[in-house]
Amino acid sequence: MTAQQPLTYAAFVVLATADPDVLGLVLKGSQAHEGMVTEHSDHDLYVVLADRATTELTRFTGHRTPELDLVIISLTEFRAAGMPGFERYALARAKIVLDRLDGGIAQILAAKARLETDEAFQDASRWLDAYANSLYRSVKNDRDGHSLAARLDAADSIRFLLELLFALDRRPRPYNKYLEWELTRFPLPGWDADKLLASADRIARTGDVRLQRDLFARVEAEARCAGHNAVLDAWGEDLDLMRPQ
Repeated sequence: MTAQQPLTYAAFVVLATADPDVLGLVLKGSQAHEGMVTEHSDHDLYVVLADRATTELTRFTGHRTPELDLVIISLTEFRAAGMPGFERYALARAKIVLDRLDGGIAQILAAKARLETDEAFQDASRWLDAYANSLYRSVKNDRDGHSLAARLDAADSIRFLLELLFALDRRPRPYNKYLEWELTRFPLPGWDADKLLASADRIARTGDVRLQRDLFARVEAEARCAGHNAVLDAWGEDLDLMRPQ
């Protein structure tokens, strides 16, 4: 396309669909999240090529405009994308535009959307310890009169808490932009989305110690049911400061 006629999403899809080396087209980002598209939303598109493909579409590698961002990738590379990594959630909720593998592209995306049992357990253990650490620091700083530090640690704890809760459900955590979208449509088992979001908001803004402790009590119970006693017990008597008084 010329500078006067930039490559559009629709035009590229037609071009790519006509190329037999293209095994899949996968749309991610706002365009793949119903109700999230704005006037500023571009089209983020994965172009999945057959391994060792010789297609001329590779000339579009790195193409990036306000309308269209392309990631041109081999099938082998696509299987590994986001496993693990920041891109995992984006692909977990991506929309399939083309699947020439008779559902094979869909299977790859489904695998990214669901953490393996051992992977989820290890991730949850790590995030639980990080959550407890930030919570403990927040409550201790509040006790000692360090209000700014207490609020900053409280905000940190919410990040780790969300990672933990999604890992316990064997799901990659959504980006902050899509957190409400995700929880509304795919709630975490046993959690009221509105109440969880309201608690996260208040804790991040104010460092509310009582609310932090009440929330921890519920998280502790859930984490113990999931087999994470060792992580919690390693905190010893410090748990008393985190629990409701």
